[in-house]
Amino acid sequence: MKLSDLAVGASAVVREFPRNGATFLRLREMGLVAGTRVTLVRTAPLGDPLELKVRGYHLTLRKAEAAEILVEPAP
Repeated sequence: MKLSDLAVGASAVVREFPRNGATFLRLREMGLVAGTRVTLVRTAPLGDPLELKVRGYHLTLRKAEAAEILVEPAP
């Protein structure tokens, strides 16, 4: 499933991450890599951007960027 499809309050584990692009390089540098647990904290009123909790801090992503990241529901 795509990270952009995650429900508010739900947690997931990143499984696949794009390897190309400056944006995705920066996200990897901030700790968003395969195997990382993320929680969708909230979305903006129009659904974009998304606020995620990653490794103890909050990260905001555009919905288009989140659609490129594949996750699986966390146990």
